[in-house]
Amino acid sequence: MVRSMGPISEVDMTYSMDCYFRQSWLDRRLAYAGYKDTLALSITMLEKIWKPDTYFYNGKQSYLHTITSPNKFVRLYKNGTVLYSSRLTIKAGCPMNLENFPMDTQRCPLKFGSFGYTIKDVTYVWRRQVVTSTDMKLSQFDLIGTPAANQTDLLKSGEYSMLVVSFHLQRHMGNFMIQVYGPCVLLVVLSWVSFWLNREATADRVSLGITTVLTMTFLGLEARTDLPKVPYPTALDFFVFLSFGFIFATIIQFAVVHYFTKYGSGECYFSSDFNSESSSDEDDWNTHRPVETVESDRSGRRKGSSGSGRRGNYSLNGDSRLLEVIPLSACSISAMESRSNRDTWSSGLPSCLGCPGSDTGASGSGRGEPVYTIPSSHSQSQTRQSHAHASATGSHTQSRGEHHIRRAPRKKRTPRFNSVSKIDRASRLFFPICFLVINAFYWYAYLQRSERIKQHWKAQKI
Repeated sequence: MVRSMGPISEVDMTYSMDCYFRQSWLDRRLAYAGYKDTLALSITMLEKIWKPDTYFYNGKQSYLHTITSPNKFVRLYKNGTVLYSSRLTIKAGCPMNLENFPMDTQRCPLKFGSFGYTIKDVTYVWRRQVVTSTDMKLSQFDLIGTPAANQTDLLKSGEYSMLVVSFHLQRHMGNFMIQVYGPCVLLVVLSWVSFWLNREATADRVSLGITTVLTMTFLGLEARTDLPKVPYPTALDFFVFLSFGFIFATIIQFAVVHYFTKYGSGECYFSSDFNSESSSDEDDWNTHRPVETVESDRSGRRKGSSGSGRRGNYSLNGDSRLLEVIPLSACSISAMESRSNRDTWSSGLPSCLGCPGSDTGASGSGRGEPVYTIPSSHSQSQTRQSHAHASATGSHTQSRGEHHIRRAPRKKRTPRFNSVSKIDRASRLFFPICFLVINAFYWYAYLQRSERIKQHWKAQKI
């Protein structure tokens, strides 16, 4: 009778069990006539009567329980039959085939017979089938069968009778689904996030790919810590390698996408985006204003800046170069004013330098704050040319008696959104479909193989 089993080690390929090992044999020399059918003998009687020298062929480390006293007893029947029972813990070898791991079903045999008596002296037979305890449970396996048989072992010294019992163990999948299969699937799905990232986000996609590859490598090595170094790949190795291949293919896919990415087709730098936005806003503002108003405002700004410069002309040590000093406290440019006059940074200077209609410049000069501007002859000539151009434009439009609103040429704005690669769009469907198809084939093949092995063992009846 088997009371409990475990642990079952794949590394050592061994299993342990606690059982009541019972033997009975017939010795007519011990027959008696009396009023009792059985006699309970002391265990010291075993040293005075004959007993079989039974040993375990594939046993590795077995022992007899001796707490609080040796756990064994002897009973004698009237016809000379002796029943000998003992409680043993047996550790035996179990050759395992791990090709279907962790969907495998193992067959762990226990072989025992006489060590010195041949088949001519002692013959071992089963009197009853192997019984297991009703409350016996295994942590990683289910005991699905205990077939038993008689065998004969042929050695050089002769033929020996032997008994064999096989424990058919089917492995649980729950632990591996939680610790290996689930995380592998999640890592593969996580690597697909890069298909929705911008193809210009090189650092993000590369770091995501490398992180998933390293995590997958650690997970694959961790899954093999409890397995022996067998020369063939297991089913778990195939799945880990499959997941690693999909994650590695994601990095290769980004390398292909990055190779075919054209220059300037995606994300913009801040300076380029800022200039394009300001120029576009200015064009939108100038589009809805009359031409003479726009030109007069621009010429007025130039005139105001030049006029304020004439009020504060200075030369430093006779140097003819320009020197422009603008205290920050003298400038007060509001958001609406800076939006309407966002031509260049110098467009905000008339409000600081006391141009007509500016309160800031007046207040700044009234406080006595220094504002120095030394214009050159080249800037003065440009100012005169701008005045002449503005007066000619104004007279021409007034002679025609109507306001012509012309649309200023719009500058082509830099793309706001990142371009999406066609390879990324195709990969969003191709990678998940391939992963699902390969997984369906994987599970179908290995589950069917495990069923075929169990049917083959049932046909052998051992």
